[in-house]
Amino acid sequence: MTDENIKINIHEELKRASDVFDAATVLFDNEFINDAVSRLYYFLLYNIRALLLSKELEPRTHEGALRLFAQHFVKTKIFKTDDSHIFSKLMKYREEADYNPAYEFTKNDFIELKKDSEGLAVKIKFYLEDKGYF
Repeated sequence: MTDENIKINIHEELKRASDVFDAATVLFDNEFINDAVSRLYYFLLYNIRALLLSKELEPRTHEGALRLFAQHFVKTKIFKTDDSHIFSKLMKYREEADYNPAYEFTKNDFIELKKDSEGLAVKIKFYLEDKGYF
């Protein structure tokens, strides 16, 4: 992959993240809280995929994205362990939201998860800006 292709792909992932974040907000505003939580997970997934592309890493699975993030960004102390926990928690919650009809997230759950997700997304954006991808 060329440097220009990496930049293009990073921007595409961040655009997808922005779009799905907007969808999460619309779903929340219309009281589809579980679906909104699920979309927050994808918001972080696309941000993390953009981050991984900066090291020419392309995960094949959701778990692979978490593993590569931990290996290349958390263990190297570029990001904190808590950042990995945010993504891991949302991964679990996305499965609950999508596959467990008995599990109901509250508005407060969404608000807290949104705050954590946005915080991690900002850190990712700062990292990518610092590395010259913007």
